[in-house]
Amino acid sequence: MSENSTQKWAAGAATGVGSMPGGDAREAAKTVTGSVESFPYLPELPARGPGADMIGRTLGMLVEVYGHVEPSGWRISDRPGRDTRRAHSWLGEDLDALEEFTQGYEGPLKVSAVGPWTLATALETRNGEAALGDPGACRDLAASLAEGLRGHLADVRRRVPGAQVVLQLDEPSLTAVLQGRVKTASGYRTHRAVDRVAVEGALRDLVAVAEGGPVVVHSCAPEVPFGLLRRAGVTGVSFDFSLLTEREEEVIGEAVEGGTTLFAGVVPGVDSRLSDPAGSVMGVRTLWRRLGLTPGTLSESVVLTPTCGLAGASPAYARSALAHCARAARSLADNPE
Repeated sequence: MSENSTQKWAAGAATGVGSMPGGDAREAAKTVTGSVESFPYLPELPARGPGADMIGRTLGMLVEVYGHVEPSGWRISDRPGRDTRRAHSWLGEDLDALEEFTQGYEGPLKVSAVGPWTLATALETRNGEAALGDPGACRDLAASLAEGLRGHLADVRRRVPGAQVVLQLDEPSLTAVLQGRVKTASGYRTHRAVDRVAVEGALRDLVAVAEGGPVVVHSCAPEVPFGLLRRAGVTGVSFDFSLLTEREEEVIGEAVEGGTTLFAGVVPGVDSRLSDPAGSVMGVRTLWRRLGLTPGTLSESVVLTPTCGLAGASPAYARSALAHCARAARSLADNPE
């Protein structure tokens, strides 16, 4: 296993991505801890409105950087206002609920924040353009995020002292940032592609915030940059398994052999008819055979998840999807071939 391999979860693990339907923090925490009990996570409830969405929640974690909601989205503010206070309040409510349902828990516990590059695409500077177009603003955001996450991780460890906290950075815009596909405010141009060295460096700095703990990067977009993320030192990469192409298989094989865990999204994130658990992981088993990897390492190298967050699902389906992930993971462990 490589230096990236600092995993804390058992073979045959399953977890969720982040968001859940509805607005009841206690109900969401109860569902998560009951459905993926060996690898729970802190739910996000974006249906509550601005401040509970993934951008707003992460803005609430920043240190000395504030935001407010404009018709076009989140924008940097001079001082904390109503939207920032609301983000703080909802995060506190979510943490209180998670703490209640994890009393005495020992094991991996995942918390999420938007990564520095997706944050830079989603947060506007005062002129209405994405912070991505301002290298200085990008650096300031990354530094503020690092400081805020240190405090957030410490708070979670204090609330759930038996947990091995896993940090997930949500980076759905990462590929667009690397390929120069992020549109400007006018929509007629795109921001220049960010240098891969700068992207990798910022992510490596965020990995260091976990102080040796596991860090997972999630993207449900196509063309996830597995090689770059591996070089940045992440423990795992979370992705929509259905979006993989054959040309990505070699780099995935290299990542697995180097000790990177695959958080494979195999269960739809919106209401769908679910197959049997073995059917849900058939593609993962097929990929393993095609790559020539040892079947016995499969359940140790793969964590099963929904394809993306479950905010768009019904509450009943969200519970079923998480439970299905857990059953499919057990199937993978019991019969890797």
